[in-house]
Amino acid sequence: MHDFCNYVSMRTKDLIAKRERRARQSAKKQSYHPSAKQQPETAAEAAYTLPSSFGAEVLKELKALPLSISDEEILRRRDMREVLTFTIDPEDAKDFDDALSYEVLQDDHGEVRYRIGIHIADVTHYVQEGSAVDEEAYQRGTSIYLVDRVIPMLPEQLSNELCSLRPDEDKLCMSVIVEMNDQAQVLRHKICRTVIHSDSRLTYQQAQAMLDEAKGKRAPRDKNVVGDPAKAKGEELQEALLVLDKLAKELRRKRFEHGAINFETPDVQFRLDEAGNPTEILFRSLTDANHLIEEFMLLANRIVAKEIGGKEAMRREGDEGMRRESDEARRPFVYRVHDVPDPEKMVKLGNFIRQFGFHLRTSAKRSVQNKHINALLLSCQGTNSQTLIETLAIRSMAKAVYSTSNIGHYGLAFTHYTHFTSPIRRYPDMMVHRLVARYLLQSKATCRHDKEVLEEACVHCSDTEQMAQMAERNSIKEMQARWMSSRIGEEFDGVISGVTEFGLFVQLSATLTEGLVPIRTIEPHDYMQYDEENYCLIAARSGNTYTLSDSVRVRVTRVDVERRKIDFELV
Repeated sequence: MHDFCNYVSMRTKDLIAKRERRARQSAKKQSYHPSAKQQPETAAEAAYTLPSSFGAEVLKELKALPLSISDEEILRRRDMREVLTFTIDPEDAKDFDDALSYEVLQDDHGEVRYRIGIHIADVTHYVQEGSAVDEEAYQRGTSIYLVDRVIPMLPEQLSNELCSLRPDEDKLCMSVIVEMNDQAQVLRHKICRTVIHSDSRLTYQQAQAMLDEAKGKRAPRDKNVVGDPAKAKGEELQEALLVLDKLAKELRRKRFEHGAINFETPDVQFRLDEAGNPTEILFRSLTDANHLIEEFMLLANRIVAKEIGGKEAMRREGDEGMRRESDEARRPFVYRVHDVPDPEKMVKLGNFIRQFGFHLRTSAKRSVQNKHINALLLSCQGTNSQTLIETLAIRSMAKAVYSTSNIGHYGLAFTHYTHFTSPIRRYPDMMVHRLVARYLLQSKATCRHDKEVLEEACVHCSDTEQMAQMAERNSIKEMQARWMSSRIGEEFDGVISGVTEFGLFVQLSATLTEGLVPIRTIEPHDYMQYDEENYCLIAARSGNTYTLSDSVRVRVTRVDVERRKIDFELV
């Protein structure tokens, strides 16, 4: 892991250097480039010199894009506009890049089956490889979701309008259409280009409310508003949600049974005032509606990866080596891979958590090890140690990256996996769409398919993803600091989340905000000894011990918003 981190760090430096060179060239042409320095609006942006606008060449290309879908294009696609279709997204989302459709079928024996369409915005229909828009999207690599705004990978005309699967509009998609039985078995599937017409735009809260109503967990609504916000086909939609929820739960159960790891860390959200200042810190809890979308997106990603690489894997069974190399050279692809964890890190994690009364068995067999990790995560729920153990477990894992070499996805327990379902916000998904079109749909359009070129793009996209994640984390920390800056002198309950020779890190239970209790303030008239082996501070005279996961109460003493630093003192 350490070597990998060093590798990524080196690649990130290379990326930054490349961006700076391109910026200098772009400046000479008086056109915008993502690396061009602009006045940052936040410390998070200042740290990473994030782009905030699109250049003249990009804007020029946008003007030439068609605003309507031609009859000829519709004839080239599977027309699914009459099928019940809907989107489920966060309340503040504007870029709807995935939708689900639902049909009930019967086989010759009267058995009920379901045809489910997983529809993904056909971004590459509008964005041609090598165009100014495409080059800009490649350089950005991903959309960046800061607390108070989004820095998009694609211009809003594409991300929020032309490609966004908005309700009551015909839209072009790349779709994975599956037929399933009641046991969530995929009986057959098809990957194809489609045209759809979304009937409804649901938020996760609205979808969950409809599920709860159908299950009798809440009072039914007035029948006049059953379809609101799904104004049309309201009862059909509710029925579809019930069935899809059932199938998603079965997919999820099978996934964990097969060895997927159940990481569900809390998602911090903020309520902002008109000036963009935080007024409240909230936690987003995942509901059945969230899991419904998650499972069908995972299914689509898995099917696409298997369709490209699965047949080759079957041909390799008799002979590893030469045939594998020739097959990969024949149809190189972009996989989302996640390596097995370092066994030494698993042993260290197991040894460390024993002091908190938890146990982790280690195993050489991947599926067995995953079940042990899940058992650990389940056992620590609701305890003071939960956040700490979840964080340490995640840090013990390898990092998921993009690669042309398929080693499988350890965390999901998939032999084949890719990113196909978010081309509006992730460039690898655009690459996958083009490769699918080339390999499976006999598209005449050219695309990058040389393995070395694809691998370079994979490394670049892994780098930009890492930079985006760091910017997003810093944006959250900055907003937490801004929220705490008006609460100096107030007291909060928390848990010791870190112990160092210079003090204690405390994470507040109500907001997950972390701050430092400097060692000099803990017991000012005593000498504090740092026990590195047992992760604790011990007062030499009083004998008081401060260790990880201890519950404490702290007072806010100092906040540096720019540096995202918060100081506490014990109460």
